[in-house]
Amino acid sequence: MTMYQLGWFSTGRDKAARDLLEAVNSCIKRGEIKAEIAFVFSNREPGESEESDLFFKLVEDYHIPLICFSYQKFKASKGAPTTGQAGTLPPWRLDYDREVINRLQDFHPDLCVLAGYMLIAGREMCRRYNMINLHPAAPGGPTGTWQEVIWQLIDNKAHETGVMMHLVTPELDKGPPVTYCIFPIRGKAFDRYWDKIERHPLNEVKRGEGENNPLFKLIRQHGLAREFPLIIFTLKAFSQGEIKITVDKKVIDSEEKLINGYNLTDEINELVKGAIS
Repeated sequence: MTMYQLGWFSTGRDKAARDLLEAVNSCIKRGEIKAEIAFVFSNREPGESEESDLFFKLVEDYHIPLICFSYQKFKASKGAPTTGQAGTLPPWRLDYDREVINRLQDFHPDLCVLAGYMLIAGREMCRRYNMINLHPAAPGGPTGTWQEVIWQLIDNKAHETGVMMHLVTPELDKGPPVTYCIFPIRGKAFDRYWDKIERHPLNEVKRGEGENNPLFKLIRQHGLAREFPLIIFTLKAFSQGEIKITVDKKVIDSEEKLINGYNLTDEINELVKGAIS
C-alpha cells in the first residue's frame, strides 16, 4: 500500500517555515502522521535569500526532493506588469503556475500544504491539486493577513476567534474550512485590555501603540500557539482517512458525509493547556 503523499509548498522565508517543516517531519518519523513528504516546492532559488537557503539546507538534510523555481526571475523574463485586472492574477502569474505544474508532473500528491508559500494559487493550480492553507481566524471570521484579522476582531468587539485550515480556491481565504479550533478572547486574561482599548478610538490605538497594543499581542499569542498543533492534527486526520477531499472539491468525513470543517477545539485546547502564560 502506497504511503499517503504530501506536497509541501513554501517560500522558506523565515524561521517559522523551517520550524513547521521540522515539526511535521518529526511527527512523520514517529509515525504520528502516516504520510511522507513527496516533495518540497519553493518559489525561490538558492542564492536569492539567506533565510530561504537555510530552509533548502533543511530540506536536503531530510533527503526530501526539492524543486526550486524563482518567480522573481520568471517575472523579470516576461517583462510584464505585476498586476492584472482587479480580482485576477496577471498573465505572467498564470504562466508561472503552469510551469510549476509542469515541473511537478512526476509527483502525485494526495494533499498539498501551503506552508508559508507567499504566492496566491491560481485557478489551474487549485484544480490540479488538493491544497490546504492556514488562516488565522475561525470559519466565517475575518479575512486578510493575521494583522488585519486581529484589528477586525478588536473593531468588531468580538468574543471569540480561532484558527482554521481551509481548502485553497482562487478566491483568497474563501475556500471551505477543513479543520478548525475556537478560543475565547474575553475573560480573565483579556478583559482588562478590552476595558482599556474600548475607551479609545481604534485609529488612535493603531497610531499610538500599533502592534505593541497588549490586547493585539495577547490575541496573536493565543492564535499562534494553536497554529502548528492544528496543522499537525489536520495532517494526521488526512493521513488516517478521517477527512477527505472529493473530486469536486468538497470536504467529507470518513463516512463520506459532507462536513463544514472538522472541529478540533478540544484536542487543540488540551495540547496548548499551560503553554500560554
